[in-house]
Amino acid sequence: MTGAAEMSLGAAVACAGAAVWLLHERDSAARRARLLLAAGGTVGGDPQAGRRWTAEALRQVPGRVPAEWWAPVAGLVLAVLGASVLPILLGAAGVPLLRRARVAGRARRDRESRADAVIALCGALAGEVRAGRQPGEALLRAARECGGLADAQATVLAAARFGGDVPEALATAARQPGAEGLRGLAACWRVAVDQGAGLAAGLDRLATALRAERDQRADLRAQLSGARATAVMLAGLPVLGLFIGTTLGADPLHVLLHTPAGLACLLAGGALEGLGVWWVLRIVRGAEGAV
Repeated sequence: MTGAAEMSLGAAVACAGAAVWLLHERDSAARRARLLLAAGGTVGGDPQAGRRWTAEALRQVPGRVPAEWWAPVAGLVLAVLGASVLPILLGAAGVPLLRRARVAGRARRDRESRADAVIALCGALAGEVRAGRQPGEALLRAARECGGLADAQATVLAAARFGGDVPEALATAARQPGAEGLRGLAACWRVAVDQGAGLAAGLDRLATALRAERDQRADLRAQLSGARATAVMLAGLPVLGLFIGTTLGADPLHVLLHTPAGLACLLAGGALEGLGVWWVLRIVRGAEGAV
């Protein structure tokens, strides 16, 4: 048996092991769901609630595996098809990059959620003040109604409940990404309490300004989505070319992975493609950061 065949066999065994592990995890989750369903699903013994929980648990099973761990799986598949260990190394190298992208996406969603929560808090607080409640009581009621600021809510509520420095607590909470609008709320609070100005009117103007800024960012993001889509499409063209070459019988994987010229083209093409995607994303982030 040749070295390439041994390497291909080893990659196939590793790929099969990964598939068996994923199936075992799915079967374990399904068995736990069936046991819960057999027990009634809830303490009250509602079978319909148990079935709903089971369906929800089964839908969430694929999401428990982080997206970046599919890169080594794809590398194993390509290693089997191309009889080379290089795709496995590339798949392993892609794990930290994909994890970084996933973490960045989660941070962006959290930031947007906090910004929406600040706008909702300003609107709810203005309504409570107009209803005749004192600022401290109004802030307590508005903060309980508005979610998305769980990290800062305890400090602000404690300051409002026990007579602490509410503007300082709001300014401290505004350090979180997406909660910068709380600085404006702190300024409105300080002016209203110290100088007797109308708190509700200031909150309305602040909410209007924050809402306009959010809409401007959303509009810019929609305009830049075309650039992102173009970058993704261009990045996927080499994969499409490999697929077309394989269907035509040209065996491009063998050329890329087992010949000096193919390895040089793979290295140069990968570097240029990575540089191009990084440059496009840098331009997009610069445009978004200018708002």
